[in-house]
Amino acid sequence: MEKFTKLTAIAAPLEEKNINTDIIIPIKRLVGTQRGKLGKFAFEPWRYKPDGQPDPDFILNNPRYIGTEILIAGANFACGSSREGAVWALQEFGIRALMAPSFGAIFFNNCFQSGILPIVLQETVIEDFMLEADQSEIGAKFTINLESQVIKPPKGEPVTFDTEPFRRQALLAGLDDLGMTMLRVGEIDSFQSKDRNLRPWIYPLSKQN
Repeated sequence: MEKFTKLTAIAAPLEEKNINTDIIIPIKRLVGTQRGKLGKFAFEPWRYKPDGQPDPDFILNNPRYIGTEILIAGANFACGSSREGAVWALQEFGIRALMAPSFGAIFFNNCFQSGILPIVLQETVIEDFMLEADQSEIGAKFTINLESQVIKPPKGEPVTFDTEPFRRQALLAGLDDLGMTMLRVGEIDSFQSKDRNLRPWIYPLSKQN
C-alpha cells in the first residue's frame, strides 16, 4: 500500500449528500470484475450516459478536474451497502483523499485499508472548500499534510484535522491493519509464550508439544 504523507492535488466538489455506495460502484460491477479494473466503473451511473458515452454534466468529466485525487463531498458520503469495492473503485480511479462532514461508518474504516485518507470537517469548512474548487478555472489544488494534520487550501487559512493515531501511523507507514500487526509479531510471540506457561489449559495440546 502506498504511503500517505503529503498530497498536493486537484480537488473536485461533489455537493450531493448521502451518496450511496451503489453510485460509487454498482453491484453488477462487483460480479466478475477483477480488483484492479474497477476504476473505470467508479460513479458509473453518473459518469456515463445510457449509451456508454461520458456525461459532460458530471463533475469528474469536466476538463478542469482531470487528474483529481481529492474529493470534497456532502454529508454521509458512501452510505448504504457495506462494500469494500467502493473504496477500491475510488482508489483505482486515482482518489487518495476524501473530505466530508461525515461518512458511512464501514466505508470510512475501509478507506484506511486501501491507502485513502478520509477527513471529517465541519460543514462550513466543506462549503468553503467546495466554493474554492468550483470557482477555480484550472482546477483548485489543495495540500493535505498528514504528518502535521493540516490542509492548505488554494486561498484562505490552513485548516487542521484529526485522524485516529493508529490509523494515522498506518497510512504514514503505508500499512493496513495486518501490516501494522505484523510489526509486533515479536511482542505477540513473547506474550503467547508467557501466557502458555501461565495458562496451559486454554491452549490445544498440540501447541504445548
